[in-house]
Amino acid sequence: MKLTFHIQYRTLWGESLSVILNDDRLNIIELSTRDGIEWRGECYYTNPTEGQLITYRYCVVRDGKIIRKELGMIPHSFYSGNAQQTHYAVDDCWRDLPGDAFRYSSAFNSMQPTPCRPNVLPDKVGNCITFRALCPGLTPKEQALGLIGSCSALGNWEYCRPLRMTEIQPNVWQITLDASTLQTPFEYKFVAVSIKTGAVVEWEARPNRIFHTRPLQRGETYIVPEAEVFFALPAPRIAGCAIPVFSLRSEGSFGVGDFGDLKTLITWAESTGQKAVQILPINDTTMTGTWLDSYPYKSISIYAFHPMYTDLRQLIPIEDPETAERMEKERKLLNALPQVDYEAVNKLKREYLSIVYGQEKDKVLASADFKEFFKQNEEWLMPYAAFCYLRDTFGTADFTEWPEHASYSKEDIARLCAPESEAYTQIAFHYYIQYQLHRQLLAAAVHARKNGVILKGDIPIGISRTSVEAWTEPHYFNMNGQAGAPPDAFSVNGQNWGFPTYNWDDMEKDNYLWWRKRFSKMAEYFTAYRIDHILGFFRIWEIPVHSVHGLLGQFSPALPMSADEIRSFGLNFDKEFMTKPFINDYILNTVFGEQSDMVRNTFVQHLHHDIYTMRPKFDTQRKVEAYFKDKTDEESIALKEKLYSLISDVLFVPDRKNAEMYHPRIAVQNDFVYRQLDGQAQDAFNHLYNHYFYQRHNEFWYNEAMKKLPILTQSTPMLTCGEDLGMVPDCVPWVMKQLQILSLEIQRMPKNPQHEFGHVYEYPYCSVCTIGTHDMSTLRGWWEESPEVTERFYHHEMRRWGEVPEHAPGWLCKDIVYEHLYSPSMLCILTWQDWTSISEELRNPDVQAERINVPANPHHYWRWRMHITLEDLMEQKLFNEEIKEMILESHRG
Repeated sequence: MKLTFHIQYRTLWGESLSVILNDDRLNIIELSTRDGIEWRGECYYTNPTEGQLITYRYCVVRDGKIIRKELGMIPHSFYSGNAQQTHYAVDDCWRDLPGDAFRYSSAFNSMQPTPCRPNVLPDKVGNCITFRALCPGLTPKEQALGLIGSCSALGNWEYCRPLRMTEIQPNVWQITLDASTLQTPFEYKFVAVSIKTGAVVEWEARPNRIFHTRPLQRGETYIVPEAEVFFALPAPRIAGCAIPVFSLRSEGSFGVGDFGDLKTLITWAESTGQKAVQILPINDTTMTGTWLDSYPYKSISIYAFHPMYTDLRQLIPIEDPETAERMEKERKLLNALPQVDYEAVNKLKREYLSIVYGQEKDKVLASADFKEFFKQNEEWLMPYAAFCYLRDTFGTADFTEWPEHASYSKEDIARLCAPESEAYTQIAFHYYIQYQLHRQLLAAAVHARKNGVILKGDIPIGISRTSVEAWTEPHYFNMNGQAGAPPDAFSVNGQNWGFPTYNWDDMEKDNYLWWRKRFSKMAEYFTAYRIDHILGFFRIWEIPVHSVHGLLGQFSPALPMSADEIRSFGLNFDKEFMTKPFINDYILNTVFGEQSDMVRNTFVQHLHHDIYTMRPKFDTQRKVEAYFKDKTDEESIALKEKLYSLISDVLFVPDRKNAEMYHPRIAVQNDFVYRQLDGQAQDAFNHLYNHYFYQRHNEFWYNEAMKKLPILTQSTPMLTCGEDLGMVPDCVPWVMKQLQILSLEIQRMPKNPQHEFGHVYEYPYCSVCTIGTHDMSTLRGWWEESPEVTERFYHHEMRRWGEVPEHAPGWLCKDIVYEHLYSPSMLCILTWQDWTSISEELRNPDVQAERINVPANPHHYWRWRMHITLEDLMEQKLFNEEIKEMILESHRG
């Protein structure tokens, strides 16, 4: 079978165009051109079969390397026909993302019918014409795409005689016609056809298309360029609820939310007209076995789920009556607590899981369903289970301290996990747990899809440095760096998450396979996802391992400055003064007051005049941290923080790769070293600072993101949302708009620096709007934080006059919720606390108890729970009806 490709595409000098066949990078067809615009090429497809799907993409090649490829989850495609159709001449246009690419995502096509083969013409027909179209939005099982036109074969425009096309892939349609029956040229349109009656129910909203073609050779099939078909469909606008799974409460849960509770929450959401449920990360975070593991963004596995999310009600009951009675008694005590007792819950659940595992392990591990699960997940499941076993055996998740297997060996771990191994029963315990979690989350996900509810997951930007991935694939990470965030409204010292940063150069070598596998696993359950800190795909804030705070970090990758370049801004660069902490008597007296002499004698040493330097024993923040390790009184904590600030009092930070290149220290204008500069030097530094942080990297970071994000966001059909808060470079919205990634819009964190509050009515359609996130206070909590800010919001944004309520009443919360529901944003997803704020009878009387996280506190205990059960929530008919009416009135569905 011969394939001929033709496309118009303007290339640059040195670039050429090729076709990647069936997504096989080893199967590339080179095209040729005479003018750099018209490209043609051909190949022979060996051993074709009738009705075979052939997919392909166009790419641009320079120096033998693919530098650009068509975007989108959906490749070009067509099905082969009968034996007489021996030559397929394909006409194409370069295709990036389809318009309204979100309509092609699984979020809006969660229950797509199974694609099937199109019509195959009889063998006597050799010359054919194939029409192809992309068309989302048709009603499943009720409508199909059709073709109608000005010749008899196309129904002569009679609405009852369209030709029905076949959906060969989700939202991709094809039909092949006998060329001899078509009288060219002719006009035609794509139409929506009723499956029941076969008649046209909607016409394509555009001028008629006109078909011209050349004479076809014997056995040739001409494949018309793909069309994008749009009907007059309203842009979907959806309301939803955000809540961590651990925060769910039901009458039968074990003191923490589980995947069974998630399924119930989905039912509640659908019953109130909400079509989206958003959760926090659900991966296993078990490292210390203490409440410190409650932080859901620091997982030990990017695949494994946390055992505490197991719904024990879905497992077999405990056989021993006394044990079962004791478990039930303890369950009720834990479930009655206002917050999650992380340690007690996990201890009890692990004991329960261990007991039922002992009762049914032989049966479950021998079942066909488990064997299929193990086969599909063995690549990550085996090292994860071995990691858990070794963690428990050696009493630490820090694999560098293990007396055995500190360095990962696939062969050694395979022997450890072999069924004949002494450790197998204990290792298989973790297989069993993950199998149960998979079944339960999948059941919740299927329930969401059947009810048209988007289930939105969360992908953390980092991994723990004591995780399975850091153990098995260390080459993907920079273990000598710490990921975090520069200073923002959440934390004046920046945030240090402690995660290793990514070795993007190594990840690029295998086309980001690590990330693609991660996304694919999520797509088994979720139809949308939030990329935590999407800025990390442009650049990450990398903090040296010797630092505690985030102020001494630098963006990575970045373009550091040489000493000569710094001088070119009019700033006389002095390495000694500008890169080492500036300490003098005035600073010591001002910062430490009565403790200044003690600080002189203990932590710093005199250099000359009134200048000091840190003693070698305390010259990094980590050394200071170690000194104060066992000192937990308020005075010691305050002294430690002051010493941290002393160490970070520098103008420039040396580059982590080249010590002779430098980065301006973030937010240094408030520190003492900046005040030592004269007015001219301060102006020069500020000019350099603004250039570095807001201008220098835009094109560089744009290119960095476009290396990764197109590949990752289009590796699955999930709807992509990005958390684009913080210090956002100008290039971020360029990339997000180009890739149709939904932005995050929060009124109290406006994107426009000229506005104190975001203008909700100006939000872009491709966005998720919310009142607050898990990192922020709730609406009611925020209302009470600053009376001055609240007053301005009340008068200027809500346009209300008179006395400002001290506490946010239900009517005020309802007005703010309404404003967000009426926004243009595609998704309006509010926290459960903000939904309940509209009801003074239902909401939690304790405003402060509803806070989920305090980002400024790196050791915050994540333990918030709903104050009522899901069963009670389902019975709140007035409240639920109120939500439903608000969603209907705002035309969300």
